[in-house]
Amino acid sequence: MMALRDNPPSQVPADLAIEEFKGCWWVAHTKPRQEKALAWDVLLAGGQYFLPMRQATRRSRGRSWKTALPLFTGYIFLCGSERDRLAALRTNRIANLINVVDQSRLVEECSAIQRLLALGLAVGAHPGLSRGKKCRIRKGPLADLEGRVERHKGRDRFIVSVAILGQGAMVEINADLLEPCE
Repeated sequence: MMALRDNPPSQVPADLAIEEFKGCWWVAHTKPRQEKALAWDVLLAGGQYFLPMRQATRRSRGRSWKTALPLFTGYIFLCGSERDRLAALRTNRIANLINVVDQSRLVEECSAIQRLLALGLAVGAHPGLSRGKKCRIRKGPLADLEGRVERHKGRDRFIVSVAILGQGAMVEINADLLEPCE
């Protein structure tokens, strides 16, 4: 388990929004516990990727430390040319490479997750596609972000789905900030 400072950046290039990445997107389904190692390999090869991570505190033998864990276990989003795709496959860290048919939808979904993470919110993984009511955040730093809302244990959760994975990212949110989508 890596200390927080030893983890790869969650995206490369770090200074660009997801919409500004150049190339074609793929979703790499990695071999077990290879997401960060693949990210380092892509970084060293000069490629582009998005690996959404959440902070976690781990404890062992009376010690605790902070680390970053992939939000979507076993997956990393790669962007680039055919040459970059082949370089990623040569790392021998990928179990399956998923072609993205709807590139713009994936960019939109990853961009929404990037916004959630950039604000430092406590983002968690949501195991399945949400069946809640579709809504939009009306104000604040996440204004105009669309997703679904669910009520869980008396609290509202806003869920941004990543359709290609059948999963999503969720944050707790005040229902007063939401408006229904038509």
